Amino acid sequence: MIDSREKLKEQAEKDGIEFFMAMGTEVNGKPNASVAPAQYLDDLLDEGAAFAGFAAGGLWQEPSDGDIAYMPDPSTYTRLPWRPNMAVLMSYPHVKGQPWPYAPQNILKRLMDTIQEEKGWTFKTGMEPEFFLIRQNDDGSIKIADHLDTSIKPCYHAYGIERSWPYLSKMSRYVNEMGWGNPAIDSEDGNGQYEMNIDYSDAMTTSDRLILFHYMAHAVAYQDGDGIVPTFMGKPFTGNTGNGLNTHFSMWDENGNNLFQDDNDRYGLSKMAYHFIGGIIENAWGMQALIGSNVNAYKRIGVPHPTSGSTWTPTHVMYGGNNRTTMLRIPAGGRVEHRGVDGGASPHLATAAILAAGLDGIERELDPGQCLEERNTYTMSRKELADFQPLPATLWEAANALQESDVMRKAMGCGPHGDFVDFFAEEKRKEFAMYHSHVTQWEIDNYLMGPMPMV
Repeated sequence: MIDSREKLKEQAEKDGIEFFMAMGTEVNGKPNASVAPAQYLDDLLDEGAAFAGFAAGGLWQEPSDGDIAYMPDPSTYTRLPWRPNMAVLMSYPHVKGQPWPYAPQNILKRLMDTIQEEKGWTFKTGMEPEFFLIRQNDDGSIKIADHLDTSIKPCYHAYGIERSWPYLSKMSRYVNEMGWGNPAIDSEDGNGQYEMNIDYSDAMTTSDRLILFHYMAHAVAYQDGDGIVPTFMGKPFTGNTGNGLNTHFSMWDENGNNLFQDDNDRYGLSKMAYHFIGGIIENAWGMQALIGSNVNAYKRIGVPHPTSGSTWTPTHVMYGGNNRTTMLRIPAGGRVEHRGVDGGASPHLATAAILAAGLDGIERELDPGQCLEERNTYTMSRKELADFQPLPATLWEAANALQESDVMRKAMGCGPHGDFVDFFAEEKRKEFAMYHSHVTQWEIDNYLMGPMPMV
């Protein structure tokens, strides 16, 4: 492990690194980066990469504020396979020498450090990024890059993988060269949609890797130069399945024991794991804005099924066994999957929200309630669903619920301007208002000539 400046320099010299990219993020998951030639590495490590915080966005900075410094972590050294003379150092926003409390990376790191120091626990996650490969038309509209992918059931279709293999294989090769591990690639439920699984790790490492993965996905597309664009947007096509970021998670102790594992339980879960589930159930509304953080995310929830036959997106607050129609799934003993995280969410904030909610469940020993096994929740009647809370229908609702959540308010923390949840909720209400003020073609089609008839 590279845990010092000396080891970093030694490895960089061995790898022939000429440039270092300091990469961090903000509340919307945007990769912020600055590049320094290798001869300026000491300056970069001492002073960080200077950003105008307001220009970087999503960090609660004003134009009048001074620089925000993204401080590199040598242990995150990653040589870029497609640009072998450059290495990325994941970097964390600081102001006046202290971690900036409104930065998603710092929020998650603080929560992770707290449970490590107080409990000796490590929260581990595995995230499954889904994305479409698209092309843009001359008028700015988009279409699926693979024009031959018209199958009604494209999921796992070998032809879909074959036609996009030059791109997918390069992505897989790079993931493995960076040491992350890529156990599976498949074509997903939507036409032109793919998923690349990455081996699980501690939640901080996994979230940082997702930021770099998004950057890499675009870099590889640009490198190929044939007009393909990857998008992780939650719902880019009305009639297609959306992009999720299914997140698997578990808790481990200092001796490498999985604290969620209990082989005597029907599902292989411990009491701690069930309490953790109970916390997510209890705090589902309060955390929703952090796992579905833009207006488009809510076009995946409670919408008509696409041509493939299922949305694969949760609609209600519930958990089940190996049931992909529930919000939380138990895919195997010792871990749980949250299927409601949107593809466009900040991985750091989404993970922090899951962790905070679960810890609340452990602390209060919350009961998760009824476990749905093989019920298709999409076809359950309104009466059958009456005992389950529906998920928020809009970002506006979710932002208000976040602001009302004492658990999220405490976990997300505060800083010189006030509580993070107040900042984030207000930003998201502004985003919703901007979206809501835009007149769509659907409205013109249905209302231009008079009231729309009742369906």
